[in-house]
Amino acid sequence: MVDVLPLFPLRTVLLPGTPLPLHIFEPRYRQLTVDLVRGTVPDRRFGVVAIRDAWSTEIERLDQVQEIGCSTVLRETTQLPDGRYDIHTDGQHRFRIRAIDAERKPYLMAEVEWLPDIELPSRASYTTTRLVDTARAAYERYRAAAAERSDWASPDPDTGPGELPYLLAADCLLASTDRQRLLAERHPLRRLRMVSQLLAMEAGLLSRLRAVPTHGTELAHHTSMN
Repeated sequence: MVDVLPLFPLRTVLLPGTPLPLHIFEPRYRQLTVDLVRGTVPDRRFGVVAIRDAWSTEIERLDQVQEIGCSTVLRETTQLPDGRYDIHTDGQHRFRIRAIDAERKPYLMAEVEWLPDIELPSRASYTTTRLVDTARAAYERYRAAAAERSDWASPDPDTGPGELPYLLAADCLLASTDRQRLLAERHPLRRLRMVSQLLAMEAGLLSRLRAVPTHGTELAHHTSMN
């Protein structure tokens, strides 16, 4: 199915089911926010896609962004006195960009193709359970190795195997390339294996870093600019 979405390029990878707060200050994205609030954009929905080149400032072409992105829905909006906005959105569905239009609106528009997960066969139930348990165990090891924040919480026990890898990765400091791989993977079981391997690798690295005496640590909080 092909659809058209406003496109918001960012220096981060949004995963389905995860929150994305944004501080909106550029005029074109202020206009997008207004259009979302007023209903000019259907369903208050737009697309988020990661920028390929860290040095790019003006995004106008398809080759400047990742092919796979994630739709998001505007949930809350706060307008600041100077016209900027603080908004809260939730990641929804994966898509592939087919074309970008930089002329129609002040902000980018994209023709997108929705990419649903590959359906799991019923006989995969045992394998699914085993991979879910492995992924959750890897997440707990990561939390134990990291400087765990008070707002961390394990996903609900009834979280499906398709959504679980995204939620496990949401609070973890994974590289953008790894997050993009998770987003692009359409097979839930392969995605579970992938997140287990990534979290196990990162937990091992964090454990080794904590074992080395230092003069202090600094946690970097990733922020996205528009």
